[in-house]
Amino acid sequence: MRTLLFLIQKEFLQIFRNKVLLRLMLVLPVVQLIVLVNAATLDMKDNCVIIVDQDGTSMSQGLISKFNASPFFRVLDITPELEPAMKRFRGERIDAILVIPHRMEKDYHRSGSSSVQLLTNAINSTRAQLTYSYTQALVNDYNGQIGIAQSSVTGSPVRVNASWRYWFNPELNYKYYMLPGILVILVTIIGMFMAAINLVREKEMGTLEQINVTPVRRSQFITAKLVPFWMIGMFELALGLIIGKLLYHIPFEGSLVVLFLFAGVYLVAMLALGLLISTSVQTQQQVLFMSYFFLLIFIMMSGLFTPVENMPDWGQAFNRINPLYYFIETMRRVLLKGSGFADILPLLAGVGAIALVALPLAIYSYKKTN
Repeated sequence: MRTLLFLIQKEFLQIFRNKVLLRLMLVLPVVQLIVLVNAATLDMKDNCVIIVDQDGTSMSQGLISKFNASPFFRVLDITPELEPAMKRFRGERIDAILVIPHRMEKDYHRSGSSSVQLLTNAINSTRAQLTYSYTQALVNDYNGQIGIAQSSVTGSPVRVNASWRYWFNPELNYKYYMLPGILVILVTIIGMFMAAINLVREKEMGTLEQINVTPVRRSQFITAKLVPFWMIGMFELALGLIIGKLLYHIPFEGSLVVLFLFAGVYLVAMLALGLLISTSVQTQQQVLFMSYFFLLIFIMMSGLFTPVENMPDWGQAFNRINPLYYFIETMRRVLLKGSGFADILPLLAGVGAIALVALPLAIYSYKKTN
């Protein structure tokens, strides 16, 4: 035990003497949380739209007013002609053209239905789909208003309209959705990348060979490498949660004890993976490329940007060995949904299994020569 404590003390001294590494671990996560949470958003506001009003009636004016009042759209122009709007559509950054056809109001009063046309710029398919969704919601809302107004005049029954409520994120604040995922990535970088870099740096400096000729056991050496970065990772998580609460007012619906318990197991898994990488390479450059390879796959498959449920079957199966998926899912469930220990137990079991496999492999793969 005494030997282990001395090794841990040595690791902390080595970390604090490296000013560049210290800045990366303390300053970089704060800057990234402030920048990335605001930048990485799928909220689409101020979609530029041109409205071609070929009807010119009170009904078309009412629909135009809905677009003018919406924060999701910025009406650049209202014109009765389609051709000038199409020229601007091809040349300028315009997201959509809404075409209100002739006789829209007459068709509605005669047959009870009418249609409008939406032309969207699909170079950015995500933006095009959201523009369509926003437009459909506005048109449906306006259609409901017209139906209620008409029923009060004619005395005909009002049709049943569905109402909905967004649970766990009532305002659909995308920062609440993104911050937990980005925080997981920052903690992962500390756990996986920094630990691997630290060990390989000792290889390059020659200090690892000096330790190899001492009576220090492999398990003691690996544990001493894990503990400091485990503690730093937990500190980074706490710091990120404080920033999320102060700057973005992210809700803490669940137990932080449950969250930090899961984070402790998760960091063991990621530290073990990082040390496993470091034992198979010789230079920091090799660590950089190998860590980037694994992290890129883990991040893109984790559900950070796209729902895991929308992935093909093989992608969902892959996430059983993806530790980032487990932690991102747990962060969102605990912070936003208020899930308890029993709710995240399957996720904890998954990341615990990864830790139980990776840690012995990291210890075994470390070649110590006395």
